Amino acid sequence: MDIDLSSEVAVVTGVLGRLGPFWAEALLGAGARVVGLDLRTDRSPALEEALERHDRDRFILVKADITDRSDLERALSDCVSLFGTPTILVNNAGIDQPPNAGSESWRFGDIPGEVSAGIFEVNALGTLRSCQVFGSEMARRGRGSIINIGSLYAGTAPDPRLYEHLAQDPPFLKPPAYGMSKAGVCSLSRYLAALWGRQGIRVNALSPGGVLGGQDPRFRELFGARTPLGRMARTEELAGPLLFLASDLSSYVTGTELLVDGGYSCW
Repeated sequence: MDIDLSSEVAVVTGVLGRLGPFWAEALLGAGARVVGLDLRTDRSPALEEALERHDRDRFILVKADITDRSDLERALSDCVSLFGTPTILVNNAGIDQPPNAGSESWRFGDIPGEVSAGIFEVNALGTLRSCQVFGSEMARRGRGSIINIGSLYAGTAPDPRLYEHLAQDPPFLKPPAYGMSKAGVCSLSRYLAALWGRQGIRVNALSPGGVLGGQDPRFRELFGARTPLGRMARTEELAGPLLFLASDLSSYVTGTELLVDGGYSCW
């Protein structure tokens, strides 16, 4: 069954991030008009490549900082004036720390407060602000789907054994604020599903597991061995789940977390 989003206006935050261009391309491929928000306005190679395959007139890039409510309000105004009221919101913007040798790391007791605060400010509070601005307008108009991008680590602890091969001191440590913030995103999704359900708004979290993106071969091997499907996800495997939640195929689905993790969390 083809998914037709040609009557929809989608907003994707953090559109220049690692998964941002992919979310935008999936929505464009289904016919939606897409407003991408990011701190920068120089289109990344990944985004340019995605736009080459679709009608560029259905995409606009708007500079906006999701930690600044006034920026988001201006972005909403731009969206409404250029494309119309948003009916899909993909809250993708976030701070993560991939497992790369040489990445800045600390022992747990030494993690600077500003590092954790910065992650919460973007991942949790930024998502909250985006929902306040764009979601409230969607609720006022009485229709829409909000997809908050969570994470496998919203409900599962990082396995330290996956990083033991990275030669650095102190050893690589996934920031605890990352999983904490993503758990908050999933909680917010349930909160808003209950709040806005009667106003025609569905709110769900989409939580990817490990997604291929330049990780070292040993990490990919270890992660695959820890996953029932035996490998990390390819970005294109996230398209179906996103479009399912964005479309009327999920018209009776709200307040849930859709895990796309190859079974990682089942054991």
